[in-house]
Amino acid sequence: MPIPQASPSLARSLLRDDVYSRLRDAIVDGTFAPGEQLRDRDLADWLGVSRTPVREALLRLHDAGLVASAPGRSTTVTPIDVCATRDARSVVAAMHGLVVRAAVPLLTADDLERMRAANARFSRAIDVGDADRALAADDELHGIPVTAAGNAAARAVLDQYMPLLRRVELARFASLAGHRSVDLHAALIERCAAGDAPGAAAVSFETWETLDPLLAT
Repeated sequence: MPIPQASPSLARSLLRDDVYSRLRDAIVDGTFAPGEQLRDRDLADWLGVSRTPVREALLRLHDAGLVASAPGRSTTVTPIDVCATRDARSVVAAMHGLVVRAAVPLLTADDLERMRAANARFSRAIDVGDADRALAADDELHGIPVTAAGNAAARAVLDQYMPLLRRVELARFASLAGHRSVDLHAALIERCAAGDAPGAAAVSFETWETLDPLLAT
């Protein structure tokens, strides 16, 4: 779809990461469709920033596999690549298993309660087919152990590969198939609360494996 005209501009002091996040999310949620051309001048006008952070964001999006570009040619949103997404799923599952195992002894009662609250919001969003809200709640839930673990390298890997999966997850969260994730989230929280690090890591890994049916060739 064309770049929205009514979206409010971002603050001039916007950090590079904020520009990247805004463009990444617009690709993940379908605001910018596969095959759509992205011109840095148009994007800069939309966000109310200079072209420099936009160009830097486009380079990061290229590295993440969300856009394709070449010198002297336009930048376009990539279609969903099943093989690349399957590879990303394997990496993300491994990283989440690693951080959950490390996070279990560090999670506080407040962390666990926030995970339960996020899963409740996730469940309500799935019930009404609100994929965007489900995605936000899912991000929050899984982000809590990532933050608790404090593994900067794992976080960097997840930041790079998660966007590829999020485009696929939107399709799952818009359907009743997302209800399986509600149960897996609950099992993950129970094992975290019990201090069962290996069990929690195994459930975390299984959660990401549920994407496999959507990645069949």
